[in-house]
Amino acid sequence: MDTERLQGKVALVTGSASGIGRATAQRFAEEGAQVFCSDVQFEACEATVKSIHEAGGNAIAVACNVTRSEECNAAVSAAVEQAGALDVLANIAGIGLYRHATDYTDDDWRRVIEVNLNGSFFMCRAAIPRLLESKGSIINMASAAGLSATPYGAAYSASKGGVVMLTKSLAIEYGRQGLRVNCVCPGGVDTPLTRSFSVPGGVDPLLMARLNFLGTLGEAGEIAALVAYLASNEARYVNGAAISIDGGQTC
Repeated sequence: MDTERLQGKVALVTGSASGIGRATAQRFAEEGAQVFCSDVQFEACEATVKSIHEAGGNAIAVACNVTRSEECNAAVSAAVEQAGALDVLANIAGIGLYRHATDYTDDDWRRVIEVNLNGSFFMCRAAIPRLLESKGSIINMASAAGLSATPYGAAYSASKGGVVMLTKSLAIEYGRQGLRVNCVCPGGVDTPLTRSFSVPGGVDPLLMARLNFLGTLGEAGEIAALVAYLASNEARYVNGAAISIDGGQTC
């Protein structure tokens, strides 16, 4: 690994309190970036910052609820005011739940869409003017569920499918101006989010069996490594991609 691949870059990572977001913030710092760690769970976000400092990295915690556009604007402004620029936005914050489609409440549906899709858009909208200045990069966290339908996950699949197309639309709109936008589509990863999923009663086991082709889960650090590559200059020709890292789930 080139430990200086992100040297001098300023990165804002949402969902930094745990899971893939935490691993991404740590990986960015290991590779030399100044990292702004953002999450609605601020104390856990501060713990991520502490772990980065203990490893010799540079990180600052920023509280942000991505469903509130004004907080997204404030998070970007805080990073730029303190670091002078913004080079990378990694939209990792997300939630999910399994339900039979007819059992979703209005609030269930809205909450998943608000965090996963609206939150990604609000952060992108806030960051794009600054990223155009730096010829930077956005990496959105989509999912295998956004590429191939997931049973009992209508809201999650819809939100992540939206993230895929949001990514591609922004990549086309801004690519010629020097801003790259890509998304990562993990399968099952061993994170607090995945462990919090509960399967509803009466599921068809044949439908569920297709979700874990290799019979094992990925690790957050493996996903973070791909995000770091996309954030680096090594990925200068990668734009508008939805990259699967799912053990073959979407083959």
